[in-house]
Amino acid sequence: MIEAPLSPELADALAALRTGQVIGLPTETVYGLAGDAENPAAIARIFALKQRPSDHPLIVHIAEAGLLDRYARAIPDTAYRLADAFWPGPMTLILRRHPDVLDAVTGGQDSIGLRVPAHPVAQRLLHAFGRGLAAPSANRFGRISPTRAEHVRDEFGDQVPIVLDGGDCPVGIESTIVDLTGATPRILRPGRIHRDDIADLIGPVTLGPGSDSPRAPGMLAAHYAPRTPLRLASRTEIAADRQHLVLAIATLPAETRGIALPDEPKAYARGLYAALRSLDAIGAEAILAERPPDDDAWSAVNDRLRRAAQAV
Repeated sequence: MIEAPLSPELADALAALRTGQVIGLPTETVYGLAGDAENPAAIARIFALKQRPSDHPLIVHIAEAGLLDRYARAIPDTAYRLADAFWPGPMTLILRRHPDVLDAVTGGQDSIGLRVPAHPVAQRLLHAFGRGLAAPSANRFGRISPTRAEHVRDEFGDQVPIVLDGGDCPVGIESTIVDLTGATPRILRPGRIHRDDIADLIGPVTLGPGSDSPRAPGMLAAHYAPRTPLRLASRTEIAADRQHLVLAIATLPAETRGIALPDEPKAYARGLYAALRSLDAIGAEAILAERPPDDDAWSAVNDRLRRAAQAV
């Protein structure tokens, strides 16, 4: 099968990646700050742009599961079963790293995070590039992840001259991270794909890191945060508040200012980061976020809001 030629935008992005540059890349979760996972200069550039601690590992995005053994070793059967079920899609697998993987990519650990993104722009570029792209979220470390091309441009300006516009990210929050390096699979970061979805396929799965779990993106107590202090509150508390901006569920309480997101968890997650960026731009004293239900369907949203609130 002969593939159609790349668009001028994709061709420019591909040329930039091959010369060690870093680009803004849409995925179905959030926009990534993407660079050649095998180029030390590109990896160093990602860390510098994000102002990211050097021991904080990067997720490597690959075009298909057939590239797993280029970056990982001792790959368990559970990895292939999860890949068959959920890739391309919003799941990252933590595996034992291949000896040739750069230390900077893994934060010096013996593990590596890998995923196959589902976004058609990312897929097209990865297949053309032929190897992995390290692509953490395209924002300063610890801040709100971008879900639109304009968010990346607002964050980095001409420091990242190529930002591919793939529209709004359809998932809107980062991938589920599953650690397969221990005796029992663990979810280190919740996402669109839930614990029950995974357990139905591979058996028991532990929620949350253990004492021997590798470091992975999104595990810090404070993360995903606006510059405006954010506090979680009940519906009653935000309805009684007339001073602060509100991030509400379903509807804004009377006489409050802010944004209401849908009361369905996937739709809420899709709009969360854009809403936080909009509220943050107002420059208020604080943002009150209505506390979502405490159940599995809302686990990823609750995780992001709790970590955003810790940055106060």
